[in-house]
Amino acid sequence: MIRRKNNEQIEGIRKSCSLLSRLLTEIRPLVQPGASLLGLDEFARDFILRHGGRPAFLGYEGYPATLCLSVNEVVIHGIPDERRLAEGDIVGLDSGIDLGGYFSDAAVTWAVGRVGPEAERLMRVTRECLDKAIDAVVPGARIHDISRAVFRQATGAGFGVVRQYCGHGVGLEMHEDPQIPNYVSPGPNPRLLPGMVLAIEPMINAGTGDVRLLDDDWTVVTLDGSLSAHYEHTVLVTETGREVLTSWRF
Repeated sequence: MIRRKNNEQIEGIRKSCSLLSRLLTEIRPLVQPGASLLGLDEFARDFILRHGGRPAFLGYEGYPATLCLSVNEVVIHGIPDERRLAEGDIVGLDSGIDLGGYFSDAAVTWAVGRVGPEAERLMRVTRECLDKAIDAVVPGARIHDISRAVFRQATGAGFGVVRQYCGHGVGLEMHEDPQIPNYVSPGPNPRLLPGMVLAIEPMINAGTGDVRLLDDDWTVVTLDGSLSAHYEHTVLVTETGREVLTSWRF
């Protein structure tokens, strides 16, 4: 069932998204060569708790951390550990906040110091995929319009689109209907209506779109070892278009 949120719920989700946006803004300067993944995770957990929220990922289906930190060939769900970031890495940071029962979700991929041209281009195109997807969010459009926008932008640049994982509804729970693939699937294709809140998240690989799951049952990596990038916003369908509820203030 797809939930259309009322005004009170939308305001709660908007506040949760605002807090998540603040977290992303404050953690960005810490993403530098030598930074430990565990240290970044601890910063995020403390920030969320200090501002009255709850880390939405921590404990979700057994996930052991506040952040997903996905470095280089890791697509999504990288578990923070003792690893330290190195010059030239790219790292996807994905997080969500439960603020009084209202959920936000966002992800961004950052360069660690100076990175190579392939990484720069991958990050740029993946962000363009998200921008194109958000442009497709208007009342009366369908989920496949979002999917098609991502797929065309990514494949037009010669990159692979991850098919096994997708975006989703969000707001009153961490994951809600509908699913939002990054390619046009044969699955459900509901119409977008005001009050729907969507987590739109292209996951794009420099090589093929094929991935594999590591033995920890969380970490997803590219099958060919190529780089991967991931961007995500929480987006509200409005009466006249859309409102991007999360933001990256840098």
